[in-house]
Amino acid sequence: MQMKLRAYLLMLFVVAVWGSTFVLIKGALADATPGAFNLVRMTLAFAILSAAYHRSWKAIRGWQIASGALVGLCLAVGYQFQTTGLARTTPSKSAFITGLVVVLVPLFSSIPGLHVPGARRPRWNAFAGAALAFAGIILLTAPAAAGAHGPASALRFAAGLLPDLSSINTGDLLTLGCAIGFAFHCIALSHISPRIGFRPLALLQVGFCAVFMALSLPFIEHPHIAWTSRLAIALAIAAVLATAAAFSIQSWAQSVLPPTHTALLLTLEPVFAWITSFAVMGERLGLRPASGALLILAGIALTELAPQPHVPTAHEA
Repeated sequence: MQMKLRAYLLMLFVVAVWGSTFVLIKGALADATPGAFNLVRMTLAFAILSAAYHRSWKAIRGWQIASGALVGLCLAVGYQFQTTGLARTTPSKSAFITGLVVVLVPLFSSIPGLHVPGARRPRWNAFAGAALAFAGIILLTAPAAAGAHGPASALRFAAGLLPDLSSINTGDLLTLGCAIGFAFHCIALSHISPRIGFRPLALLQVGFCAVFMALSLPFIEHPHIAWTSRLAIALAIAAVLATAAAFSIQSWAQSVLPPTHTALLLTLEPVFAWITSFAVMGERLGLRPASGALLILAGIALTELAPQPHVPTAHEA
C-alpha cells in the first residue's frame, strides 16, 4: 500500500514537472533557438543517463542498435516539432495539443503492421475519444469565423461555432506534428521494449535522439544560444528532472500502478501547464479555447478507459 502511494505521489510530481516545463522552456527560447535548446538538453540528459547506467553498456547487443535508432528518431521528431511549435504558440495550447498523443496511439495502432501482436484492438471509446479531442483542438486553435461578429442572432451563434481554419497559428500546426511523432514513438516502444531491457533502451533512444537532433539542426534553423541564468536553469530542469529523473520514475511507477491509473494521472499534464502559464505569464483562455481544452481532456480520458499496450505521455522523456 505504501509503495502504491509513493508511486502515485511520484507520478503526480513528474506530471507537475512536465506541465511546468512548457512555461519554463517558452521563456528560455528567448535565449536559444528551439533546435539548439533541444540538442543541449538531450545531450546533457544522455550524459546523465550514461553515468547512472554505465554498467548497462555491456548489455547492449548489435541487433539492438537499429531498434534504438528507430525509437530515437521518433523521439527526436516529436521534440523538434514540439519545441519549434512552442516558440510560436502559448504554453497551455502546446500542452493540450501535445496531449493528443494519447488519442492518436490507439488510432495508429489499428493500422496493419503497426498493431502490437497480442494487444487489444481499439474499441468504440478510442474512436469516440478521438472525435471529442479533434473537435476540441479546432475550438482551441481556430478562432471563430468572421460571421460570428455582429448583432446577436441564431445565425451569429451558428457562425460562432464554425472555425476560421485560415487563421490557425503555425505553432499549433507544428505542435500537432509533435503529437504525431510522439504517437509513433509510443508504438515503436510497444514493439521494441519487450525485447530490450529498460536501461539499454534508455541509453540508446536518448543517445540516438541527440544524434538525430544534431544532424537535423542545420536544416531547420540557424542555431543560436545566449548563455543566461534563465537558460541554464531551464536546461538543468528539462534535462535532469523532466528527462533523466522523470524517465526513471515513470518506468518504475508503471510497474506498480495499473496502466489506466497512470494514464489518467498523465491527463493532468496540460492542466498543470495551464495553471503555470496563468500564474507566471498571466495567460487566459477565453470561453471558446477553454471549451476546446475541456473537450481534449474528455477525449483523452474516454480513450484511456480501455488500457493500451503502452502509456504515452506528452513528453515521452
